[in-house]
Amino acid sequence: MILVMLGTQNNSFKRLLEEIDKLINKGIIQEKVIVQAGYTKYESKNMEIFSLIPREELEKYQKQANLIITHGGVGSIISSIKLGKKVIAVPRLHKYLEHVNDHQKQIIENFSENGYIIGIEDVTELEKAIEKAKTFEPKKYQANNEKMLSIIENFIDNLK
Repeated sequence: MILVMLGTQNNSFKRLLEEIDKLINKGIIQEKVIVQAGYTKYESKNMEIFSLIPREELEKYQKQANLIITHGGVGSIISSIKLGKKVIAVPRLHKYLEHVNDHQKQIIENFSENGYIIGIEDVTELEKAIEKAKTFEPKKYQANNEKMLSIIENFIDNLK
């Protein structure tokens, strides 16, 4: 099962769901897809879509998932890598009015460079990322607050 997590942003991330739908129709994605869509309104016969679901239920889906595809929200990424899951992260972009700025690009870049996730810059790279996920071995998450603080500090420094 693939879990798609779009967080609770009040902006749509329809582009990602359209790409996933396209990959299902092409036969690239053959597993069941469950989506936590937040405020993204999207209908598909190919996916089971929930707006907002209780944390306990979301955690249950995270534990069951073989792959998690998420936006660049720190909470979605960290909660998934803590479970040792393979994660593909795609940033919400300001130019599509999906977020107020492009900070998710830097968040994803940092987690990807450190070997925790497969980070991509645009939904058009999703097919290749799914192929890469088949052999990707994510770096094990360790509750090391210093390392996480370092990643966050690097992110903040890069914004300056």
